[in-house]
Amino acid sequence: MSQDYGLRTTLDVPYETAIEQVTAALKTEGFGVLTEIDVKATLKKKLDVDFRRYIILGACNPNMAHQALQVELELGLLLPCNVIVYENDAQQSVVSVVDPVMMMSVVDNDALTTVAHDVKARLQRVVAALNN
Repeated sequence: MSQDYGLRTTLDVPYETAIEQVTAALKTEGFGVLTEIDVKATLKKKLDVDFRRYIILGACNPNMAHQALQVELELGLLLPCNVIVYENDAQQSVVSVVDPVMMMSVVDNDALTTVAHDVKARLQRVVAALNN
């Protein structure tokens, strides 16, 4: 599995605890969670299939989003930053955060580089905080 587009860690905590920890760590770095998609519940409802516990959190740092949107109005297509939490087969919680530098690489605008690196540094601190 390629991890080139995300920052990933595995935690030995229950799924619900991992979601709480991720949300708190994001808040510390100025991110709020705008959306929550419960993939397990959605797949059960829409397809009547069972799937592991898996959530997609749409995280946004309003200041960073504002800076980026001033540079590139269409950037909203790549917002918010997705964070996933899921339970692996070993009953551990896996957390992956999108790499904003990789995401911004699809936009041909060098002025976004500084913002992307700032967001990445913040998200790296989020992942590091989860491992403490």
